[in-house]
Amino acid sequence: MTIKKIITGLFAICITSCNTTNKEEILKETVSDIHVVGTMKNVIWKGELEGRISLDTISDKKGLYGLGPESYLKGELLINNGICYVSEVTSDSTMTVEKKFDVSAPFFVYANVSEWNEIELPSTIKTIPELEQFIEERTREKKRPFAFKLKGTVSKAVIHIQNLPEGTQVASPDDAHKGQVKYELENTTSDIIGFFSTEHKGIFTHHDSYLHMHLITEDESKMGHLDDIEINTMTLYLPKN
Repeated sequence: MTIKKIITGLFAICITSCNTTNKEEILKETVSDIHVVGTMKNVIWKGELEGRISLDTISDKKGLYGLGPESYLKGELLINNGICYVSEVTSDSTMTVEKKFDVSAPFFVYANVSEWNEIELPSTIKTIPELEQFIEERTREKKRPFAFKLKGTVSKAVIHIQNLPEGTQVASPDDAHKGQVKYELENTTSDIIGFFSTEHKGIFTHHDSYLHMHLITEDESKMGHLDDIEINTMTLYLPKN
């Protein structure tokens, strides 16, 4: 084989590789109108804690929903219908919840939703696994992934806020959870904002779930990542698409 043929072959491989990468990047940014920045697995396993997105750079805030951790795992972030909430730990039983967009995240998922379909959850749906199965069954013919929300009363819930000690080196889930504080709620009227995907485990959902959800109480005094729940009466909202 001549040197000219070798160079030509390498050039063709390079062009194909570049085109494939570009297509994958475009797909990732446009899939089902969901925007994903950074990945959960890179935060947990590679210690990529710095901000990958500044939330105040998201220009279209109409019907905007999103969630993720605060940079350097110092808190939790939630965008609920265009309002951004930041929760941080103050003690084992207290937290602060502020409204501000001047904050960043190491990974974040967000979407704009203008219209919703309302579904009253059956009384048999009480837990996160039951909710996940219900949503999965009801959306098999719909475009995925997608944002969703729940409104109503929870009998019990456990939420957590990341509170990583300064200077902690993260290379595993145990490292990433250092300083994390859990809060228990009872008989609380709340909004839950979530994202559903069967294809993004380790990206914006945990490795064993199709769901990532943050809960905020009606009085906006408590907000965090939802770990556990016992649903009382809630309405599920799915995008109209």
